[in-house]
Amino acid sequence: MQGIRSIGAYAYFFLDCLRSILQHGVPWDRVVDESYKLGIRSFPVLFTMALFVGSNLAIQGYAAFSSLGAGNLVGMFVALAGVREVCPLLAATMVAAKAGTEMTAQLAVMRTKEQIDALEVMAIDPRSELVAPGILAIMITLPALTIITIAVSIGAALAVAVLQLGVDRGEFLSFLVGYLTAYDFFAAAFKSLFFGLIIATVSGYFGFHSERGPRGVGKATNRAVVTMCIVVITLNFALTSLLYG
Repeated sequence: MQGIRSIGAYAYFFLDCLRSILQHGVPWDRVVDESYKLGIRSFPVLFTMALFVGSNLAIQGYAAFSSLGAGNLVGMFVALAGVREVCPLLAATMVAAKAGTEMTAQLAVMRTKEQIDALEVMAIDPRSELVAPGILAIMITLPALTIITIAVSIGAALAVAVLQLGVDRGEFLSFLVGYLTAYDFFAAAFKSLFFGLIIATVSGYFGFHSERGPRGVGKATNRAVVTMCIVVITLNFALTSLLYG
């Protein structure tokens, strides 16, 4: 019963945020500022992660296919596994762990200091003022970060495959381009929009409804990051089935 009650409370919060955005609008200067900070702060970490993920994809793909005498198919493996699945999930989990938890902690601290209550007393909707900018900022930034992750991971996979594993560059690119289409980039960006919406609303929900005090802030942050990861992985399965099923 508690789980069902929590899902209902989140759905109400989600719809309430959408209502607030439509009714009160959004401070776009804050959205731009949040998007800029999220992109700049996330890029170095995401670049490093994408670099090694692409390298690992090349090594694992080559190891799997070379046992069948088809090591030159590593480009296909990078296109199918990396672009369609790993890169969107990598960008989403990184943003969830960084921007999502930061958003939860900030809202939880504001709840503890009664700043959210003060906004409500002044007839200012705290959802449109505090949560909506984060929602739009993450939804705007995450697709761009996903495309950057794809580009970096492909470049790293190509470098490892050619320089370390001895795969012919032309064959790698031929199989990569042969199995990678514009639809795959669209699907990755489409997934990241939904991931961003889930990350922002889940982190906002736990921060907005956190218990007061330092312990409440810690519990809200922990619950938010666990829930975000579970929901993103589950949603990825549903979106993959819809887009490629």
